[in-house]
Amino acid sequence: VQLQASGGGLVQAGDSLRLSCADSGRSFSSYFMAWFRQAPGKEREYVAAIHWLGRSTDYADSVKGRFTISRDNTKNTLDLQMNSLKPEDTAVYYCAARSTGYFSDSRRDSGGYEYWGQGTEVTVSS
Repeated sequence: VQLQASGGGLVQAGDSLRLSCADSGRSFSSYFMAWFRQAPGKEREYVAAIHWLGRSTDYADSVKGRFTISRDNTKNTLDLQMNSLKPEDTAVYYCAARSTGYFSDSRRDSGGYEYWGQGTEVTVSS
């Protein structure tokens, strides 16, 4: 698995942005995927996760209703549509993949993710 995140940028509050994460490997559908983010001076935090087949999704309370995670296993891509962006969404966003554990109880555990993208920076100005 080799993850490459893209799509970050500088936007204004209320704008939308779509992040993408591409996997150049062959077993993308074997992993459940997630987005995490890390703001300056803060710890990395969970954003959203999606089941192997996309049947289930999960969101942090801070982004629920504004962000949508999706995946296309035919293209080996993971997306994060971010709407109604707020200055507090400013962070470096990382995509991650894991093949172990049950989605239901391990999706938010960053320590269990085996593969990470390099991060893409999102800055939301007020």
